[in-house]
Amino acid sequence: MTHIKEKDKAPDIKSVDQNGNEFSLSDYKGKKVILYFYPKDNTPGCTAQACNLRDNYELLKEKGFEVFGISPDTEKSHHRFIERHDLPFSLIMDEDKKIMEDYGVWGEKKMYGKSFMGVNRTTFIIDEKGKIEKVFKKVNTKAHVEQILAEYE
Repeated sequence: MTHIKEKDKAPDIKSVDQNGNEFSLSDYKGKKVILYFYPKDNTPGCTAQACNLRDNYELLKEKGFEVFGISPDTEKSHHRFIERHDLPFSLIMDEDKKIMEDYGVWGEKKMYGKSFMGVNRTTFIIDEKGKIEKVFKKVNTKAHVEQILAEYE
């Protein structure tokens, strides 16, 4: 598993979004990107995080950020999640978990004393040149935007 650090070049991403549109991270060179990895659509923590990003989306755009979420869910699941919560940003599919492995966020997790493989909730801020500017491994799902913007004040 890759462990990406700040100042590393962000691995390029080629996938599709909730509408089946092609997505490539390299298309966003010249812009700051918030790339957040989350475990599952429509679960409490993931919904709280997505809604916090939604509620502060205009502020993030004003500060020059593009926002994209990535999970192993299907196109159909992403589409329903966006519609249900009126999300203004795209969700990228990673059903084969290749992107998550490239970013080092797919790995062992523990819950209730049991180990299993899953997505370790992580957010990467990618600068205009395609380098990792900041990594958030301990994400506050209810106040994630505040957590991100505190790094830029």
